[in-house]
Formats: sequence, C-alpha cells, structure tokens
Amino acid sequence: MSIVVGYVPTPAGEAAVRAATAEAALRGEDLLVINSAREGAVVETTVAAEEDLDRVVEQAAAAGVAAKVVRGTHRDDFTDEILDLADQHDASLIVIGLRRRSTVGKFIMGSVAQRILLQADRPVLAVKPPR
Repeated sequence: MSIVVGYVPTPAGEAAVRAATAEAALRGEDLLVINSAREGAVVETTVAAEEDLDRVVEQAAAAGVAAKVVRGTHRDDFTDEILDLADQHDASLIVIGLRRRSTVGKFIMGSVAQRILLQADRPVLAVKPPR
C-alpha cells in the first residue's frame, strides 16, 4: 500500500507533502507524489521544478520513506487523475493541501479539493499551510 499526495509548489502543496511523509513514516508505507500539468495549458503554475521534486524525495528519504514521483498530464480534471492513481496503487490514504479561496472563486472555478473529499472511496487527509 502507499500514500498518495497531490503536490504543487505552493505553501499548501508543501504542507500536504509534510503531512503525507509523516503519515507514510507512521504507517510504514511508500509515498506517491503526484504533480500533473493540464494538457494544452500555455502557462501552468502547478508544475513543479525538478529541484522541488528532488527535494521532496530527499525529505521523504530522510524520514525513512520511499517516495516516487509521478509526473503526468490531465485533460479536464486533476481530481480524476488523483483518484485513478490512488486506485491503481491501492492507496490507503490521499493527502491534499487546502488554500484559501473566496466564495466567488469556489463557485466559478469549482474545487478540486472538494471533489476529492466527496468522491474518494478511501480516507482523505486535508491540510492547510501554517499562517
């Protein structure tokens, strides 16, 4: 079994990776770090640099956790990719980071986090970055 974490290079993404690494160490499981770009996007701020991903893997190793990075692309929705990978890897837990959004922003853009929380068929740990 493994723990799946959706990672973006933001404070919320860093908080998610820290929490996922701690859970993986506690449970004695591997960590699957997912970073995905939207297909056809001209500018994609969610794509992590290689240095960021290398650092995440090194931090996991320092905590005694084997980590693997999955870099992919998604068409319409990152939610489906996270849930599919969690199924493929028989994940015991999905970890996501939450960020502040306005009510209007949630209404117009929807919420990937909300959809993961509602649609996942396994436990989800949602974390916020410290203020």
